[in-house]
Amino acid sequence: MGILNVTPDSFSDGGAYASSAAAAATARQMFEDGAAFVDVGGESTRPGAADVSQDEELRRVVPVLELLSGCRLSIDTSRAEVARRALALGATMVNDVTALRREPQLAEVVAESGARLCLMHMKGEPRTMQDAPHYRDVVSEVASFLEERLAVAVAAGVAEDRICLDPGFGFGKTADHNLELVRRLDRIVAIGRPVLVGLSRKWTLARVVEGPEARLGTDAASVGAAVAAFDRGASLFRVHDVRSHVDALAVAAAVERGTVLP
Repeated sequence: MGILNVTPDSFSDGGAYASSAAAAATARQMFEDGAAFVDVGGESTRPGAADVSQDEELRRVVPVLELLSGCRLSIDTSRAEVARRALALGATMVNDVTALRREPQLAEVVAESGARLCLMHMKGEPRTMQDAPHYRDVVSEVASFLEERLAVAVAAGVAEDRICLDPGFGFGKTADHNLELVRRLDRIVAIGRPVLVGLSRKWTLARVVEGPEARLGTDAASVGAAVAAFDRGASLFRVHDVRSHVDALAVAAAVERGTVLP
């Protein structure tokens, strides 16, 4: 899943696109590089990010979605109306970092459309989530949260086989919490739904490689983390540099199979 943030303030690619046409061109390159989906987002969820209005979120994403008609798209939103508009424009997946907590009516939008849904764990909200996050057992608590939100989504009419789960790396976790989640990812996989990981360029990777003051992980570190997550059962990968991840994961999958061809 290629990441396309059409925002001025996302942590890695905020402000990267001078126009909707430039953003759409980047998405097309991601597809050429092997992306199965491109995830379009119009509201930053980096630590400390402030809310934007629904109208502003729509103003950012709708022109890009219109230019990418016919492509396999996900909409990164927690708002029901933004999801409704995106699905009408051809998106087939909703990626909700609040797991239906911001606007529970989003579940109805997804259920009626038959779209896929990704439910992510986040402690608190983007503005406050990194204010000394604490867990007794981060893996058990994240797993319990995802199990509960999965049940909520299914009860609201979303087909269980259309749902994937995201542990929310970097969303209300310390660097050590994030690494422990990767190390014990099998507990999240055991819930029984596909697991999406979003480790690309996260500051945890920067700290491993460059030290405590580093803020942005490299693409090489991102690939290493993705392969580690693959080895523990992850099946979806939300990334900035699509080609390097596609190549690395293709090799990891071939090793797992023991054959060159699937």
